[in-house]
Amino acid sequence: MVNLTRIYTRTGDDGSTALGDLSRTRKTDRRLAAYADVNEANAVLGVALASGGLPEEVRAVLLRVQNDLFDVGADLCTPLQETYEYPPLRVKDEWVAELEADCDRWLAPLEKLRSFILPGGTAGAALLHQALTVVRRAERSTWAAIEEYGTEAGSERGHGGVNPTTAQYLNRLSDLLFVLARTANVDAGGDVLWQPGGGREAAPER
Repeated sequence: MVNLTRIYTRTGDDGSTALGDLSRTRKTDRRLAAYADVNEANAVLGVALASGGLPEEVRAVLLRVQNDLFDVGADLCTPLQETYEYPPLRVKDEWVAELEADCDRWLAPLEKLRSFILPGGTAGAALLHQALTVVRRAERSTWAAIEEYGTEAGSERGHGGVNPTTAQYLNRLSDLLFVLARTANVDAGGDVLWQPGGGREAAPER
């Protein structure tokens, strides 16, 4: 259980911040960009849930995902180490498989796509489209952190790599959010389809 007795600490006033292993790094660190993007994605999901109109089963999936995203952020915040006094929670392959199963389940009853689709329709669907774009950014930020720090465990604080399963989780989550955004529009007439050229009539031939 987390017990927050005070919100501000003033320890970051020099542009540094603490990682999960208590080492300190600059606030421009690529790790921070990755878990900040994860946090933003979680916030957008919160708005989608608060907007109402999403089926209860979809809401249940999203609430589970919100909890997962907190764990993804904590994983990204804690460099990989060879040993830990208190082993941190890490994102696992089973979580990725769970998202894949969700994708298959929710995609099965949907109509096959005849075109690319536009973000929109219901408020819930539009916000899920927004969330998936933030999740894709979080995935890119995570890969950038992986490219900088690698995926190997370090022998001292602050020098370990990044768990690559976090990036895989985010990749599958963006797929699931696309499917759930489509699901959220089923009772509102279906997908908002892209029209090449904005639906303009073709210019007459000369």
